[in-house]
Amino acid sequence: MPGNRNARREFLRFLAGSPLFGAMASGQDQSLASAAEAINVMDFEAVARRLLPPAHWGYLATGVDDDLTLQANMAAFRHIGLVPRRLVDVSKANLKTQIFGETWDSPLFLCPVGAQKAFHPEGEAAVARAVKLKGATQILSTVTSVSVENVAKSLGRAPWMQLYIPSEWDKTERLVRRAEATGCPVLVWTIDLFGGRNTETLARMMRRDTRQCNSCHPSGGPALVVAGLPPARETPMLDGIGSSINPPFADWSWVERLKKMTKMKLVLKGIDNAADARLAREHGADGILVSNHGGRATETLRATIDCLPEVVSEAGSLPVFVDGGFRRGTDIYKALALGAKAVGVGRPYIWGLSAFGQAGVERVIDILRAELLLAMRECGTPTVAEIGRGAVRAI
Repeated sequence: MPGNRNARREFLRFLAGSPLFGAMASGQDQSLASAAEAINVMDFEAVARRLLPPAHWGYLATGVDDDLTLQANMAAFRHIGLVPRRLVDVSKANLKTQIFGETWDSPLFLCPVGAQKAFHPEGEAAVARAVKLKGATQILSTVTSVSVENVAKSLGRAPWMQLYIPSEWDKTERLVRRAEATGCPVLVWTIDLFGGRNTETLARMMRRDTRQCNSCHPSGGPALVVAGLPPARETPMLDGIGSSINPPFADWSWVERLKKMTKMKLVLKGIDNAADARLAREHGADGILVSNHGGRATETLRATIDCLPEVVSEAGSLPVFVDGGFRRGTDIYKALALGAKAVGVGRPYIWGLSAFGQAGVERVIDILRAELLLAMRECGTPTVAEIGRGAVRAI
């Protein structure tokens, strides 16, 4: 009967849009009952996928085009081997390192990820509490769903502030002054989205999502995604700023303008080659973050770990950071050996946040630090300062 057919059609549409159905179809393990049960950070991925709505999962999981750069980021670590050293006293190994004159408890930071309330009701505030407890470093996205002021309260200090630069300079100054007033020590300008991006995996997942989302997302949301903004209403840093960001006419002279505007350290995020590293140094940047936006900017097919050495070679005295595909402490170790001062993770801590809130983020940090410390001991480098290129080999 027509009524039965329509009801069946609606039921099938519901199943197709269900995150539970997607997780079941993937065959992934969903057995974690608590964050403490996770053995490695990948254990959180299946739980997050099961719990998140399809569109939210798509935003987190997407790369660009065929997602090949996203995959390359992770695959590249398999071509770098470790060189263990024996009979070295590693009984007092520690992870402490110096970044911009400050002592960090470990060379690990949490990358900026927008709209974290899409993954957990407390969003960036829960992450900040985990970071405070574990002594890590948090970089807050311009499109955070919790204001920088409130994140600073949860963190106990101001985070590093990521910048998606507005098209109008007076609005850029407003954002920068707000970060300064909160006490943010470092401004991380993301420069890899000025040409837009093609997030096909997100677009496909959005089609599977049958929910009515008008209360959270304005009309025209997909267009904002293409521009680099998650289509959420709750973006407190953009109050009075608007959504016109990442102007395609930005150029290297803007680096010098930012430097004159603020006393915060300026790190350029999104550099993956020697030529741009040299220009960053020449135009006065204080640091470089090697990144391809987690494979979400351009389908370069080049992993950030493979780009790292050439950037380090041209950076001079500038500290070089890196993110993209880091899932193991051994991955972090390899980046440190190739010249990175610190390493960022994005998706893993958001999986933890999605699955178990603050406890999940804490567990991700704990796992990566424990794995890194183990690699340091096995390779006879009990301090971060002792990790050098001799500790790794191309394979």
